[in-house]
Parts: sequence; structure tokens; C-alpha cells
Amino acid sequence: MDFLKSKQEKGDGDPFFFEKNLKNRFIPGHKRLKETVSLLRDSGKKIVLTQGVWDLIHEGHAVYLEAAKSFGDILIVGVDSDELTRSRKGPNRPIVPQEERTRMLSHLRHVDIVTLREIDEDIGDLIRLVCPDVLVTSKSTSDFTKKMKKDYESYCGKIVTLPPQATTSTTARIRNLTIEGAEQLACEVRNMTEEFIEKIKKGK
Repeated sequence: MDFLKSKQEKGDGDPFFFEKNLKNRFIPGHKRLKETVSLLRDSGKKIVLTQGVWDLIHEGHAVYLEAAKSFGDILIVGVDSDELTRSRKGPNRPIVPQEERTRMLSHLRHVDIVTLREIDEDIGDLIRLVCPDVLVTSKSTSDFTKKMKKDYESYCGKIVTLPPQATTSTTARIRNLTIEGAEQLACEVRNMTEEFIEKIKKGK
């Protein structure tokens, strides 16, 4: 709400276009988020909402968010907290902590507002709070079922489901990094073993 007022007072036109930092884009509290959404809607802005983990942000994420923004004027991005991500995806996730994920998203041109989804919030809490004109989901989001889509239709102007925007998913990228790390470790162990055997042969 404060950043809306400050930008409008400065006469900078679109209050979101030039601001690419966490201070002006991150709204963690639901009360402030609701107030901001109300102000935006009163000013005639079309609100778009999408949610996710956004771990190891890659090109597919950026393209997806650009596509999501095309459905309205303001794109709100919900970010699963570290605790929520661990409960959904296992103890080794997320790779990138929530503070860094929210900062990264705040620097993307098409993202206007970033907010956190905590462990005690289900996938519908943010939808019911924002009541977006457009809710954007991904086909790769397994926890957004057909039943959920039907349940939340009354809170949204419409629901759009986008296909994956990249050939490599975050999960696949993590798998590749794990394999590469294992191969590197195996190579180092093999070299150490060979050096140790050579030392034994030489009586050292």
C-alpha cells in the first residue's frame, strides 16, 4: 500500500514497472495484502494470481510468469515457505531458502507482488484472500486437482492452466545435479584410492 502511494505521488506512472526490489514488492502479511489488492481493484487493475515453490529459478519459471502476467495488469506470486515446501516435497527441499527465492522473484520484471504461503495455509487460502480475476496454474502442479479447480472457481474470474514452459523442470535439474555430484565424488574417490595403492606399492 505504501509503495503504491509513493510511486503515484512521484508521478512515475505505472507503480510497478520500475520497482524491482524486495522492499516494494514483498507483502508477507495477509492484512496488508488484502488492503493492497482492494486498492488495486478500486483503481481498475485486473489481478492475476499464481503460486508455487519457485526453487532453483530457471528460464521456464520466467517464461511461465511472463505468460501469467499477460492475463492481467498485476501479477501476484505466492511462494511456498521453506517449512511448507519440506512438508510437500521432502526434507531435502527447497534447495534455495525462501528469503532468496522471494528476492529472486522480486527482480523479475513481470512479477508485481510476492507473498509467502506458510505451513498452516492450504492452496486455497491465498485464492480466497485475493479472489483473482485470473488464477494461473501449471499442468505440472500435481496438488491442484480437478476437484480443487471446481471448488475455487467461485473465487476467481477464470482459471487458466498453462503447460510447462521449459523442457527441464526443477526436479529434473536437481536430479542432474545429484548425479553430477555423485560422479564427481566417485572420480575423486577413485583417484585417492589409486594414489593410496601406489604408495603401498612403493612402500611408503
